Amino acid sequence: MFTLLKALRRSTAWAGPEDNALSAGSRGDYAAVLKISQPPALKGEAWAQFNMGVMYDNGQGMVQDYAEAAKWFRLAAQQGYASAQFNLGVMYSNGHGLVQDYAEAVKWFRLAAQQGVSSSQYNLGLMYGKGQGVVQDYAEAAEWYRLAAQQGNASAQYNLGVMYANGQGLLQDFAEAVKWYRLAAQQGYASAQYNLGVMYANGQGLVQDYAEAVKWYRLAAQQGYSSAQSNLGFVYSNGQGVVQDYAEAVKWYRLAAQQGNASAQYNLGVMYNNGQGLVQDFAEAVNWYRLAAQQGNTSAQSNLGVAYEKGQGVVQDYVKAHCWSNLAAVKGDAISVKNRDILASRMTSEQIAEAQKLARDCQANQFRGCD
Repeated sequence: MFTLLKALRRSTAWAGPEDNALSAGSRGDYAAVLKISQPPALKGEAWAQFNMGVMYDNGQGMVQDYAEAAKWFRLAAQQGYASAQFNLGVMYSNGHGLVQDYAEAVKWFRLAAQQGVSSSQYNLGLMYGKGQGVVQDYAEAAEWYRLAAQQGNASAQYNLGVMYANGQGLLQDFAEAVKWYRLAAQQGYASAQYNLGVMYANGQGLVQDYAEAVKWYRLAAQQGYSSAQSNLGFVYSNGQGVVQDYAEAVKWYRLAAQQGNASAQYNLGVMYNNGQGLVQDFAEAVNWYRLAAQQGNTSAQSNLGVAYEKGQGVVQDYVKAHCWSNLAAVKGDAISVKNRDILASRMTSEQIAEAQKLARDCQANQFRGCD
């Protein structure tokens, strides 16, 4: 549910007197941007040096060259130009145009952050959260996220919500988590929309409301957010906050499953197995169980074991049934423990040994090539 993931990106906003460069850049006239920016850049004007960096960085008006971009960003950054300081920090963080150096990235992010650049405050929070270039410090990360979040930075609002939800760097407070998720969600931030839906579904930090959960899941799902698509499938399958509709559940499970969401792959398999919302098809059920099982989904591994035991959608095979039941049993699945032991009572000692070896090899290969 909660993650701290966000790519570091550079600013591409053009600068210039009387917005001439901005106007030219907005209409894609990079030759004009170059003509406006190059002479003052050579004379040491920071805004123009920044523009030269942007053009080299993006390959606009000249051949893309990260080393040249870093050179121009540095010249502007050394004059205190905040956007250049931010971009130079990103280049150090990503190792573009210079040797990757998180400590240098932190230095430049800090300088821009101290000037109030919200993206830099956010990235500084990331660095403290991950312990890159600084000693990991969740409390410090939370403070930088807060500064950016208060300026309306959706990524920072989301991450601050995550930290409140997890109690990282500050006291766990679901109501505060909801507050920050909502602010980010209202800006269209899919991860925040999804998490806000989860909070409504679980009644954490607010009154439980399945209809509100569905609303936020749908907004995230419509942006292609697979976990929200999977949860939307679940609520339609179970009639939580919506009228139960198996066909609609299948639709959302499939969208998430096609993106590799293991829970959705498993649940889509269940729908095929039970003939809910589509024509019953044991072979299709097995196909989806297998995809989820290969990602370590315990329920899918258990159901795959049952399919091999019964010969539903596959040729009956006790060795493979025992293998998958054994793998699911490792994670404490009680049904799989029972199924494995029942299967063992029907198998020869040689078959059990073969199944156990298959399970060992399967686990070692991260559940690939198991059958």
